[in-house]
Amino acid sequence: MKRNIRVEELHQIPLERQEIELVERKCLGHPDSLADGIAESISRALSLAYLEECGAILHHNTDQGEIVAGESQPKYGGGKVIRPIYILIDGRATKQFNGISIPTDAIAVEAARNYLRKTLTNLNLERDVIVDCRLGTGSTDLREVFKPCQNTPPRANDTSFGVGHAPFSETETIILAVSDYIDQTLRPKYPVIGQDIKIMGLREGNTITLTLACAMVDKYCAGLAEYIEFKDKIQEEALAVARKYTPRKVRVAVNTADDIDSGSVYLTVTGTSAEMGDDGSVGRGNRCNGLITPNRPMSMEATSGKNPINHIGKIYNILSTQLAQECVRSVDGIEEIYIRLLSQIGKPIDQPLVASVQVLPKPEFELKAIRPDIEAIIDHGLAEVTCITEKIIRGEIKTF
Repeated sequence: MKRNIRVEELHQIPLERQEIELVERKCLGHPDSLADGIAESISRALSLAYLEECGAILHHNTDQGEIVAGESQPKYGGGKVIRPIYILIDGRATKQFNGISIPTDAIAVEAARNYLRKTLTNLNLERDVIVDCRLGTGSTDLREVFKPCQNTPPRANDTSFGVGHAPFSETETIILAVSDYIDQTLRPKYPVIGQDIKIMGLREGNTITLTLACAMVDKYCAGLAEYIEFKDKIQEEALAVARKYTPRKVRVAVNTADDIDSGSVYLTVTGTSAEMGDDGSVGRGNRCNGLITPNRPMSMEATSGKNPINHIGKIYNILSTQLAQECVRSVDGIEEIYIRLLSQIGKPIDQPLVASVQVLPKPEFELKAIRPDIEAIIDHGLAEVTCITEKIIRGEIKTF
């Protein structure tokens, strides 16, 4: 069956030439990102358990988790958490299959704790967090849609859409690069830097301003003077990274809510604001490309925690992003590309109701010259859509 792929020319000012651009990233320890990470780790753990016990991935969706902040008393040299962070695991999972009982709740709790142990290295799992599992069972109609049909792709579990764009702008690229640098290079040198970081980028013409909110870990900081030194170090290093990716003027501000005179600063016990006053929800943070981009089309779907077999909110968001990036890599003449994939519930996931592709060609190119190559990439990607599932289970694809 021929796929409904519609490629049209986009008539707008390229983003890099627009006056204002906003880009945000919530890093791994932000409560919303923690909720996403836990949800996705549970989905992967359930998928692996289903494969081992039943030989197939069974219906589940764990994309409804919540994090309720605790209370803490940070102080230089080491404070304490006085009321634990509360984590609610909810959603749906298959608990019985052909007479086999699957311990879904135990699997989910273990996956959540393992993720927290890996991500929040200063969190005391015995004292500082409560993990509560309330997984239900999926509705009958969705479980029926989930059942595999021999030699045919899975059927969509929802009428929904996914959105992707490429290439990243300078501001988008910078924010991802700064986030990676802090996680992979800076924090190992300076463990005072907590995992809860939010990076907000504003580009006004040719000036990029990065505002970082960075939780500092109290036990690695002797006092206010040292706190200021560490904050200045983050500012200096982030600025150096940003300047590698742009000739534009760049400014960096860190922890702008600090009141140095009164000593009120962003100090934490565990490295996350979830210890005191900041809640989190699955799907309220980054899209599957790792960013929040109000200048671009976005889906409101939570990618993390959804099943990797037929949940369009996961599969089409990931696929549309991958296809947009592949088009830019492989086809000359694309200034910007936006892809929207729309499903119909119960229909094969390789046959979207429409694959809408909007292209802003570079000035020296005409769309008609590059349309066939773009259509071929989209068609091939849809034909191979089920390849995404295995990569997701192996943790090779980021969902937030």
